[in-house]
Amino acid sequence: MKGDAVDPKGLIADAYRIEGIRLEECRTIFLDWALSVPVDVDTGALIAVLMQRHGDAADHPMTEVLNDGLSKITAPKRRGGVKRRNAEN
Repeated sequence: MKGDAVDPKGLIADAYRIEGIRLEECRTIFLDWALSVPVDVDTGALIAVLMQRHGDAADHPMTEVLNDGLSKITAPKRRGGVKRRNAEN
């Protein structure tokens, strides 16, 4: 295994090593990372660990993606449900 429990495939670490990587590529890598993490694991906690590991690269696009992922996990939004369906009718 290339990575560890936080970055199972080493995808995030590799992204930080790629010179000139773009934001779109980092988003794709992040999605692949998220899909490789076990379902029962606290993804927010893993992202926080990744931020600690790579926090010195504040201007890297992967740092932006991790920050976005962390903020979206901590502030979930409703997607709908009975109240929304009733309001639309």
